[in-house]
Amino acid sequence: MSGMEKLLNKIIDGDCIEILNGIKEPFADLIFADPPFNIGFKYDNYEDNKEHDSYANWTYEWMNVCNNVLKPEGSFYIAIGDEHVTDVKNAADRIGLFMRNWIIWHYTFGQQMKNKFARSHTHILYFVKNKDDFLFKGDEVRIISDRQKVYKDKRANPDGKMPDDVWNEYPRLCGTFDERVNFPCQMPESLLARIIRVSSEKNSWVLDPFSGSGTTAAVAAKLKRHYTGIELSPKYAEESRQRIKEFGNASIEGEGTPPWTEQMEKELKWLYHENKVPTEQLRDDDYLLSLFTEKFNNRIGNKSNRLSQNQVWKRLRKIQKTGKLGSLRGERVQTNGVKAN
Repeated sequence: MSGMEKLLNKIIDGDCIEILNGIKEPFADLIFADPPFNIGFKYDNYEDNKEHDSYANWTYEWMNVCNNVLKPEGSFYIAIGDEHVTDVKNAADRIGLFMRNWIIWHYTFGQQMKNKFARSHTHILYFVKNKDDFLFKGDEVRIISDRQKVYKDKRANPDGKMPDDVWNEYPRLCGTFDERVNFPCQMPESLLARIIRVSSEKNSWVLDPFSGSGTTAAVAAKLKRHYTGIELSPKYAEESRQRIKEFGNASIEGEGTPPWTEQMEKELKWLYHENKVPTEQLRDDDYLLSLFTEKFNNRIGNKSNRLSQNQVWKRLRKIQKTGKLGSLRGERVQTNGVKAN
């Protein structure tokens, strides 16, 4: 078995630099990395407190080996905190990566401070290897625009608009959230789903060199991508394997009217928060509900006997009544005398 075959759809125990140094040809279509931020988190067997120069050198080293296994048309996303975001950008410049976006993930439940403003964001830097040849499936992540939901402007793109580079649709995962697993810092699945959808295709290969809780691998599997997660802690790696196993063959696709699944419920909630159209406005505006329903059917990949507007609305209201839908963040919209909450 070749080195690459050993990585396919696996969570591997070990150091990402050592493991990826042993791979002799590019295999990853997309890399998402959420390395330790060097701010003193308590991990299982990693000391998250390096001297600045040591951390900067290490950042260049792991980014360089990742770049070596990234395909020529591949994309590379890196989540990082304030303290070392410039180290990531400097390393990318040295390696020869091209930055397409500097994304800010703005979330609730930020770290509260007594003597300065509360921190409530993470940087996500989006690079490509070749600035003229890369995959970006913008239509997969378009959201309903203000021209559509506020002004009913017929000039609006019927598919909606591209999301901005400040993402406030995805809350930070608290310890009480159903999605939370036994890991000190965990990215929401919904955020990873946007990245994986826009920068990879079905059956392509997604790499996470700091797998942690296994979120990247879990979402990649659900979206029909191949995955590789590399994790220094055998304990975290095993927990990630179990997490992926638990959803079994859960699928986002379906033939005919699909049976309602846990993943479909997640997709509906994610879509609701990404598009920021309150349930009351969807209820009272048939046009917006039709746009929302079309996006949902496209997202779950249902090609025949698509879910009706009424079916989608009823399911959305059912989730809302359980208290699991959550409130919208961002803009407040008022149309046709209906005030959004």
